[in-house]
Amino acid sequence: MRIQDIPKSERPRERLISFGAKNLSNEELLSIVFRCGTKSKSAKDLSLELLKEIKKMSSLKDITISKLNAINGIGISKATMILAIVEIGRRIFLAEEIINFSNYTNSQMIYENMKNTFVDKKQELFFCLYFDNRQHLVGKELLFCGTVNKSIVHPREVFKYAYLYSATSIICIHNHPSGDVNPSEDDIILTNSLVSIGYINKIPIVDHIIIGNNNYYSFSDNGKINNR
Repeated sequence: MRIQDIPKSERPRERLISFGAKNLSNEELLSIVFRCGTKSKSAKDLSLELLKEIKKMSSLKDITISKLNAINGIGISKATMILAIVEIGRRIFLAEEIINFSNYTNSQMIYENMKNTFVDKKQELFFCLYFDNRQHLVGKELLFCGTVNKSIVHPREVFKYAYLYSATSIICIHNHPSGDVNPSEDDIILTNSLVSIGYINKIPIVDHIIIGNNNYYSFSDNGKINNR
């Protein structure tokens, strides 16, 4: 059935306007994203084919452009649109996820409140938490999403947000998708560089935490951070 064949009040876009996005089915939401179909398939048909292919909506987080493009009727344009929307949703989730502590006291607290952020992540994510002089959290930023085994973070980004938040200390956190929490040589070099810059700028890096499979490594707890 074509969208045009559906009574106007029952069309996905009109239903979203009337009832809100939360009340639409997965099929209706995808139909809105696709906007239009092809000569032989409607947006509704394409939505149903995509849902049949992925089995469940959560699988969209791992979909690839080649897999989308392989579905007859979903060309590069629609495939890139889907991937962009998935990535926007991922970034919103990571940016808005609430850390439910009011002040920093130890690495275990940070780990417990951040570990779910990294569950099933296949890439390295590098976050910085920013604190005021009472050790209250004033900001959280995802600064880099890396490849499966390497994260590259520029110190400029780390300290840019420290000034924006008027922070007086920083905790860095990233994950190892392999599950091994031992710091790599790159992790050590980056941490030492950030600690040195923090000392000069009087905004110390008080810890760098690596999260793996149900475990973590704290540079501070292991005596690897020296703020002089």
